[in-house]
Amino acid sequence: MTKRRSFSDKFKATVALEALRGDRTAQEIAAKHKVHPTQVTTWKRQAIDGLTGVFSDKVQRTEDNEAEVKELHAKIGKLAVENDFLSQGLKYYRKGIAQQCPERR
Repeated sequence: MTKRRSFSDKFKATVALEALRGDRTAQEIAAKHKVHPTQVTTWKRQAIDGLTGVFSDKVQRTEDNEAEVKELHAKIGKLAVENDFLSQGLKYYRKGIAQQCPERR
């Protein structure tokens, strides 16, 4: 009984890309990489089927990133306003303490 071989995603992509180019037949590619021609055809079909997902995911990720950036900018603005407000309050607080205790001047 022979042991099943497992192939990395990078290897599969390389073989599928060669098949998509169309320079060689599936038989030639299979012989070069020592895999069965049916496997080459399967990986080629999977690559073609997965191409639409590559481009649609990119658009979705970009939209998600833009929304996240807007949210983070809003949070930064809010924190800046709070920081300014609190620093002003701290100045008035320190002024009040300095007026109450002359030795702290």
